[in-house]
Amino acid sequence: MSLSKSQLKLITSLQQKKYRIKHNLFVAEGTKVVKEILDSNFELHQLFCVNDFEYKNSYNPILISNKELKKISTLKTPNNVLAIFKIPKSEELIEKGLILVLDEINDPGNLGTIIRLSDWFGVDQLVCSLNTVDSFNAKVVQSSMGSLTRVSIVYTELEVYLKNTKLPKFATLMNAKSVYETKLPNDAVIVMGNEANGISGQLLKLLDNSISIPRFGKLQKTESLNVANATAILLSEFRR
Repeated sequence: MSLSKSQLKLITSLQQKKYRIKHNLFVAEGTKVVKEILDSNFELHQLFCVNDFEYKNSYNPILISNKELKKISTLKTPNNVLAIFKIPKSEELIEKGLILVLDEINDPGNLGTIIRLSDWFGVDQLVCSLNTVDSFNAKVVQSSMGSLTRVSIVYTELEVYLKNTKLPKFATLMNAKSVYETKLPNDAVIVMGNEANGISGQLLKLLDNSISIPRFGKLQKTESLNVANATAILLSEFRR
């Protein structure tokens, strides 16, 4: 069996958000990522693999050549398998635990890493602005390394969400009280801002508290931390 023109067209189209929405499908690539998603409750639509993928006898895959895999892959070095999964229904907003709010995160790698961090630190939910990069973008799926299946991700109007939540809300800023000197609750909303501009002024007005990660370098010239790195430090402090 080989790759058909209609299959090639579908897979290629799913690189764009509008077609992911239209078909309610997304693409995952590589042995580790695909295995993680296959082992979750996500529903498989179609599996394409070369002969040496170890799951090939379990999911009735379409066997393709390495040359065909290169045609449909977005990776520089395709890795044995590509799968199409159905996008699950969006979950309800929750009002407990540690919740991470993302205001216009644009970089897919950053979002994928933040999803992995959320999985690691047991964050109950990621609440994203409507203009944050799509969590089913191929690069986000790749960099989340399967954590996408274990973290609740909701896209919504952040202004409405922040007005309505009763949880304590923390803005992450460059110049604020040090996170190391702040008493941190177990249940809270942590707001992370855009890579270039930080948290929008409109949202800042709705936040009760502000915290920062202090710089310890002697020259104090480092402009800022990468948003995913900052998220890792803050989540570690909240959990500590």
